[in-house]
Amino acid sequence: MLSNTRKKLSEKLGEALTAVLPIICLVLLLSFTVAPIEPGILLSFLAGAAMIIIGIMFFTLGADLAMTPMGERVGAAITRKRSLPLIIIIGFLMGFIITISEPDLQVLAGQVPSIPNAVLIIAVAAGVGLFLIAALLRMFFGISLRLMLILAYIVVFALAAFVPRDFLAVAFDSGGVTTGPMTVPFIMALGVGVSSIRSDSRAGDDSFGLIALCSVGPILAVMTLGLIFPAEGAFEPTAIPDIGSSTELARYFISSIPAYLGEIAVALLPIIVFFGIFQAVTLRLPRRQLRKIIVGLVYTYVGLVLFLTGANVGFMPAGSYLGKTMASLPYSW
Repeated sequence: MLSNTRKKLSEKLGEALTAVLPIICLVLLLSFTVAPIEPGILLSFLAGAAMIIIGIMFFTLGADLAMTPMGERVGAAITRKRSLPLIIIIGFLMGFIITISEPDLQVLAGQVPSIPNAVLIIAVAAGVGLFLIAALLRMFFGISLRLMLILAYIVVFALAAFVPRDFLAVAFDSGGVTTGPMTVPFIMALGVGVSSIRSDSRAGDDSFGLIALCSVGPILAVMTLGLIFPAEGAFEPTAIPDIGSSTELARYFISSIPAYLGEIAVALLPIIVFFGIFQAVTLRLPRRQLRKIIVGLVYTYVGLVLFLTGANVGFMPAGSYLGKTMASLPYSW
């Protein structure tokens, strides 16, 4: 088992390097040519990149061990019950809970000062939950995905005419949280679990499209918030750290980790409680499978803490600094 885990970690490390190395190379190329970066910020970026690579490695392994099996088993279990009220309730709860845990959403919420973080996170999570219900009902009743997407985006673009421009950008950015590392494996596995119970020829095709529909929910949710909250200062620039030595860099990262340890624990707790209740009432998985899922959740927790720390403390300041530097460069059309 230990050798198998090492092999999987090695595979996930390769995937993480493939995802992050092009970004590192691009930032280094820009920093040594047209957009010079202060040494402290560059060191912070490289340290953050290392944490993100390790975080993605642990997180993706945790998703394979925990999130995907959980999604498949819950999806299959609610389908067997053949109860429409149960599907609606469980579908909403799953979409809501899994989105709250999404690291991409945590990053986005911190950049929008005009909306309280908790309000934005809850609104986006509710939007995903409602549209996950719509996606599941589409699978059960065989409704055309094309028709549902056309109708949904007609509503989106109609509402866009009344939403302040700053919030419009935030709304469409928020749709990206449903393509994040936490939400995608769980929701896609849920679709596979639901379709596995169906025996008709369209079951396999209908297991896709959940992510497409769930992406509409956050857009509508944030647009609605844009009609309620003032539009001033929709995005907040990232603070640029003043780092003079490697010791200060280490202290800068270490001092930030406890906050993310608590944040991720609070975010993952509803998923663990939800699955624990489902396990006790319906699933009753054998101990070996349950132990594997618990190990996967630990990997997920460690990976998310490292990922968020690296992204917020290392990547974000470098990105903000690069943006300001490149925007100040002379240009001609």
